[in-house]
Amino acid sequence: MSASQTLSRGVRMLEIVADSPTNLSIAEIAEKMEVHRSIAYRILRTLEDHRLLARDEAGRIRPASGLATLARSVQRDLQNTALPELTKLANTLSMTAFVAVWEHDLCTTLVSVEPAHSHRAIVHRPGTRHGMDVGAPPIAIQSNYTHSQWDAMNTGVDYREQVRDAKINGYASSVDEVIRGVTSLAVPLHTSNTLPAALAVVFATSTVQEHEKIVRALKESALVISEDLS
Repeated sequence: MSASQTLSRGVRMLEIVADSPTNLSIAEIAEKMEVHRSIAYRILRTLEDHRLLARDEAGRIRPASGLATLARSVQRDLQNTALPELTKLANTLSMTAFVAVWEHDLCTTLVSVEPAHSHRAIVHRPGTRHGMDVGAPPIAIQSNYTHSQWDAMNTGVDYREQVRDAKINGYASSVDEVIRGVTSLAVPLHTSNTLPAALAVVFATSTVQEHEKIVRALKESALVISEDLS
């Protein structure tokens, strides 16, 4: 196995663990990677040595502290500036708040905060990724651009139909798009020195929520973050 193939498989294992809502067994990871369990185990041991992955009491694989250390260096100013506002949003609204950024064809959660006193909030981990064709944050991010500006960048990502409404209303929403049973509301972050980003919350679709109140809180926090970064 070449060094580049080993590196690629190691990155793939990190992606699988980061994207999973639950801790996975080595057999489950090997199956997702389409490799023999012994190969997956050797890669795991290397990533454990670098404190990027760890095993819980049941032997299932979870992200480790090394990933958090690496993540803190990504868009550090945006993370540091957003964290107080995310904490306020999460605890005021009793739902998980996060910042998502656009990279290539993916929308990636950069930083997230769960409410301190609610055990029913949707878990949404940093590093969670999905395509730009689903979810509220990509719509909010695209609303910072006109259709012609977006096309001129040759992103390979379609300009979503919902962007027009997001421009008019100042926010985007999605229901059951990324995860069934989950609703997301998002507003764009207007910054010039960070990756294109959106501020968002997620909550169970079955719960009755006052969207107007949530959107107002999102807009207020987005303004604070954008002004602090300008």
